[in-house]
Amino acid sequence: MRKNLVASVAFLLASSTAVFAQSATDGKVKIGILNDQSGVYADFGGKSSVEAAKMAVEDFGGKVLGVPVEIVDADHQNKADIASNIARQWYDTEQVDAIMELTTSSVALAVQAIAKEKKKIDIVTGAATTDLTGKACSPYGFHWAYDTHALAVGTGGALVKQGGDSWFFLTADYAFGYSLEQQTTDYVKASGGTVVGSVRHPLSTQDFSSFLLQAQSSGAKVIGLANAGLDTSNAIKQAAEFGITQGGQHLAALLFTLAEVHGLGLEAAQGLTLTEGFYWNRDDESRAFAKKFFARTGKMPNMIHTGTYSAVTQYLKAVQKAGTDDTDAVAKLLHEMPVDDVFGRGGTVGANGRMIHDMYLLQVKKPAESKEPWDYFNVLATIPGKEAYIDPAKSGCDLVK
Repeated sequence: MRKNLVASVAFLLASSTAVFAQSATDGKVKIGILNDQSGVYADFGGKSSVEAAKMAVEDFGGKVLGVPVEIVDADHQNKADIASNIARQWYDTEQVDAIMELTTSSVALAVQAIAKEKKKIDIVTGAATTDLTGKACSPYGFHWAYDTHALAVGTGGALVKQGGDSWFFLTADYAFGYSLEQQTTDYVKASGGTVVGSVRHPLSTQDFSSFLLQAQSSGAKVIGLANAGLDTSNAIKQAAEFGITQGGQHLAALLFTLAEVHGLGLEAAQGLTLTEGFYWNRDDESRAFAKKFFARTGKMPNMIHTGTYSAVTQYLKAVQKAGTDDTDAVAKLLHEMPVDDVFGRGGTVGANGRMIHDMYLLQVKKPAESKEPWDYFNVLATIPGKEAYIDPAKSGCDLVK
């Protein structure tokens, strides 16, 4: 009888272990961070987003469902074809369960289409276009950190209220720039302002002189920089050489983060108004997170880095709760579960995949106002998530009923 009992217990343990192992379909959970690591957006996200993802895994315990969690990463060089090839390889042959970050809207749209085709998860933190949760939405696609509508409501709305009611746009010539210009245009006009013109520049251009001269001669009160990363920094530097702000025009950095302010310096960036989804010096919790991040990267985190940490954490929570890494089960929970972490406090996810959370209207401090390194912003206002983001029912996503 003892032998039979031991054999039965051994069989049950073996069976339960086998079932448990099947919950992670290939014995591990693998997340890919795909972004710009060498170009115009390298500081915006880059290797620091990879570190944020690794932090999230470590803070989660390194495992989920009893199997290890692995982070892989690659540089898409801001090219949709390169990103698409990497995504297909990751999904098809390298057992990657989810791809995240995806700086550059053209890249994010391409990878989200592949993820939809392959029935895999993608969570975008680095790209901005609202098409990701609009006409290009996917049941497996999520948009996490910010989007062009939130930036338009924040920075655009603030400047119109302050009297900046005529605009000229200097716009990056790809999907992100078009979306940011259009969203801000709509918001400016709805607020009683006008748009007198726009000009488009190539991604990663080094010479903004002809574009800035057109903006200067337009006579617009506000020159909206519908670009990001080094493009925005270079435009601001060259605008100073033309004396644009000294002449009374205001520069609106529509997508500018802590990383770019640091690169530009307070002397050049002071007074700029911008919108972010996170500020490291907000409270004790954000400061504690930032201190850990700084120890790994030598910089304080912006909304892309912290948003990536949040996205990885929430994905792992969904896998844990589902008891499997099956895409449909995890996607269902990602839509249902509230988001409550250092980034997305009180966040919710709409049927279109948009994570709705508060945004912050910020102004860059004068050098004399900064009390310590990386103390760059005054928080002017908190923008409630329901104001910052498009109502999912009005997003144009065919998943919303």
